[in-house]
Amino acid sequence: MNDNNSNAFQDFCYNFMLLASKNHKAIVNTLSNVFTMRIIGNKTHGDLAEIAISEFINQFMYNYKSEHVGKDLFRAKEHEEDILVTHERTLRKIPISLKAYGDGPLQLSTDKDGELFPLLLNVGKQIVKTRQLSTIFSSQPFQKLEHLNVLPLIYREVQKQCNIVLFDYQRVVRETSKILFVDAGQRFDDEKGTVVVGKGRSHPVFIFLTHDNRYLCEVRYGGKAANALQRGFWTHTENAKDFFVSLTNGWIDYSHNLVLVKLFSLALNSTVKAHQLSCDILQEGIDSLKVM
Repeated sequence: MNDNNSNAFQDFCYNFMLLASKNHKAIVNTLSNVFTMRIIGNKTHGDLAEIAISEFINQFMYNYKSEHVGKDLFRAKEHEEDILVTHERTLRKIPISLKAYGDGPLQLSTDKDGELFPLLLNVGKQIVKTRQLSTIFSSQPFQKLEHLNVLPLIYREVQKQCNIVLFDYQRVVRETSKILFVDAGQRFDDEKGTVVVGKGRSHPVFIFLTHDNRYLCEVRYGGKAANALQRGFWTHTENAKDFFVSLTNGWIDYSHNLVLVKLFSLALNSTVKAHQLSCDILQEGIDSLKVM
């Protein structure tokens, strides 16, 4: 992806933020419906968030159109996007990856080619020299991270709160002062500024820190035995909260829509004709939100 597409994604996020502030009820309504899907299953909301946000863009963002990328095509693609957004005036296409995660650890890239961890390991286990850091961030694997268009949907289950955020990777590049290797059975002590013995980690990571030992992000173990949760580029929405920008103007309080759950159960047992009639009624509901 080139810089023009990166700028296009930034412009899209800015316009999304403006829309969320001007029509707050619409985004609250959509996110409430999305996270209601956790009643059906713990992972259901993630898949349905993709089609929900894609349709939200089509319905409410007048300069953009969005297409949900099917799962079969997704598995075969080079990038990690879930939706493909097009600016209707410039015709720029913006692939976006949506991540629905709880408030805490957040995977921004699966690093499916396993490039990040070996690259860092080759440089060293304590990377503090400016030249080394510059070389790492300018390398091809990290250049890919710079151009990832990731839009995380974060939720707090107990509080029934959600947030759409944007991770400021450019700021990470500017403020990373050291990258440290933390092995299995170790942890980073931010008060001492050193790696110490600690329990809880079963695989090694490289953690990225500021000059005053604030956590930024991490690259997880990328060996052949690693599963999807043990590899890739990660951050933490609580520990690195200063490096996120909210596109929904902060946390949104949402409520469960139990009628929607009933609608799904009926729809799955109904006919195409009934579905079409329902679509017409649902569009009327969406149109009523547009004039608020």
